[in-house]
Amino acid sequence: MTNSFGEFSKAKMILCIGTNMTEAHPVASYYIKQAVRNGACLIVADPRKHRLVDYAEMFAQIKVGSDIAFLNGLMHVLITEDLYDKDFVANNCTDFDSLKETVLKYPPEKAAEISGVSADQIRAIARKLASVKPGMVCYTLGITEHTCGTNNVMSVANLQMLLGNMGMECGGVNPLRGQNNVQGACDMGALPNVYHGYQKVIDPAAKEKFEKAWGVTGLSDKNGLMMPDMMAGLVSKKIRALWIFGENLANTEPDIHHVEHQLESADFLVVQDIFQNETTRFADVILPAAAWCEKDGTFTSSERRVSRVRKVKEAPGEARQDWWIFKQIAKEFGHNWESDSAQEIWDNEVSKWAPSLGGIKYSRIEQDGLQWPCPTTEHPGTSFLHKDGKFTHGKGVFKAIEWTPPAEVEDAEYPFVLSTGRRLSQYHTRTQTGRAGMDAIFKEETADISIADAQRMGIAHGEVIRVKSRRGEVQVPARVTEEVPAGMVWMTFHYREGNANWLTNTAADTITKTSEYKACAVRIEKI
Repeated sequence: MTNSFGEFSKAKMILCIGTNMTEAHPVASYYIKQAVRNGACLIVADPRKHRLVDYAEMFAQIKVGSDIAFLNGLMHVLITEDLYDKDFVANNCTDFDSLKETVLKYPPEKAAEISGVSADQIRAIARKLASVKPGMVCYTLGITEHTCGTNNVMSVANLQMLLGNMGMECGGVNPLRGQNNVQGACDMGALPNVYHGYQKVIDPAAKEKFEKAWGVTGLSDKNGLMMPDMMAGLVSKKIRALWIFGENLANTEPDIHHVEHQLESADFLVVQDIFQNETTRFADVILPAAAWCEKDGTFTSSERRVSRVRKVKEAPGEARQDWWIFKQIAKEFGHNWESDSAQEIWDNEVSKWAPSLGGIKYSRIEQDGLQWPCPTTEHPGTSFLHKDGKFTHGKGVFKAIEWTPPAEVEDAEYPFVLSTGRRLSQYHTRTQTGRAGMDAIFKEETADISIADAQRMGIAHGEVIRVKSRRGEVQVPARVTEEVPAGMVWMTFHYREGNANWLTNTAADTITKTSEYKACAVRIEKI
């Protein structure tokens, strides 16, 4: 997030696109609702009429995978009606002419044809966005889990720069991360192209810096593999061994049949987790890890805030803190890592070698934590990025983005589009919530379908139906609801039986390799 959660309740204009925030990020949505009660205008753009829509002044029910066309349509209105922030664009951005050339190909009528949102509504939303400043944009996985996910994010950034909503309180581009501490994992270098603090692997200076810091030579100057490439490598034998750390791949990845084949192909598989799950079935070695309340450390939230996590109980049996496990394995390889606690790791290594985290020490985060960048111990942290339009790059770069359809679209054989997500009462594959009594609230998977489709096909609410894609099929009860438009099916991956990932497509974004969980073609059948 460029901005902070504390700004949500003070915002005057909020566009939420591709986010079921009320269920996936209920605490964050509370502050959005507070803003509405305080007089803010909330605009929601989403394929589903979920609960956040109840608080919206305007709702654009866009078709799955049409985000770029919809956003380009908004920007077409802003440019042709001279509603954009010309001073901000002139002083703080580059490549406006390229953006304009592309956006002019998407008049509201064309954007309406692709997105399903009327041309008049596109104009009304664009005018409304331009009338209140600053304005925030929030999004979640409904933007990123597409083959065009990177372009979706760039389009959101284009809109906010065009409106001049960057570098100020209650503005910005604000992705709510999909899981707890995803931000922290990325900050710590759990990506194949950066060291911690987003220092590039291909940068010779960064390579030299970490060789010196770690007392080694020969660090690679090439980016590593992304997860889909690792999984494919298990089959081709490019990858012989895999260590899975805190991830239930056998349920979370698309096309479960294919994923299980990949896991079975591993010569040696290590799984490190807090409970047995569907993935541990494939493991040669299981390393029992401590849960969040059984270890010390830090979490970093979506707003870049580094906060303390404190142990409240001892881990059971042979379960150990993750850092300790990694240290012992390194010792077997002949490396003696000096740091011997979470605090020592942070203060003596993480903070020391990442400029953006340099001022964050355990002694400073005993209370509410600090937001990076925080380069010195005197720095108060940064609540919002790019102050006064001064971007890290120098000037903000507009990207001309063309709309592309999902990799798999509806046809005569598979006439419905399946999109996936999460429900309030369960979390991911229920590794934790399935053991915490939450099944009493939501006990099985369902296929959410529209009232119109249910009536047309003679399907009753609660009736078990078959949902089938080119990769697999499941049998689940139908949940007939007004949340879902005709022609769409919506499901989750909480339960093994009826898991949407028996159906989903492995097609992925070419940059991030994030799979297209939000769009694939299916059909539904009475049984």
